[in-house]
Amino acid sequence: MMLGQFTLEEVNLMCIFDTGSRERLIAELSAAVPEFDEPEMTEIAEGVLAKLSKMTGADFDALELHPEYEDYDEQEE
Repeated sequence: MMLGQFTLEEVNLMCIFDTGSRERLIAELSAAVPEFDEPEMTEIAEGVLAKLSKMTGADFDALELHPEYEDYDEQEE
């Protein structure tokens, strides 16, 4: 599974948590889901968890997780 299979929102959500290991990210994100107030955030988190559960540790380690900013150049103008 490649990073391109994660949406911009999913990548940014993952970057809020400890991305040092797939297991740690799954644990932290799973613990945070009940705290989300917005259904959209819960939906994004559940999508991330589903994708992470299907990945191998090696696939996860190959990811370069950095926050992404959509239309960043346009925001600076």
